Amino acid sequence: MFTINIVSLLGLIAAFCTTFAFVPQAIRIIKTRHTKDLSLGMYIIFSVGVFLWLIYGFLQMDIPIMLANFVTFIFSFTILIMKLKYK
Repeated sequence: MFTINIVSLLGLIAAFCTTFAFVPQAIRIIKTRHTKDLSLGMYIIFSVGVFLWLIYGFLQMDIPIMLANFVTFIFSFTILIMKLKYK
């Protein structure tokens, strides 16, 4: 049977929050096509950082890190592409 301790639960909640924090921004950009106020530098650095965390997760064979950072990378990279496209 699957059991979860408080530390793992805390990690899952943190991963959920930081991963899905990008959804409102992505939806807003898709609807408005407005990216003027977004920092290109921040999204480049953040996307690279999340990608490196994803690689780290693979190297450590840590599924929660892999999943959270894969989804986060998709969201942040999508916003980065839209920032470049709708400049």
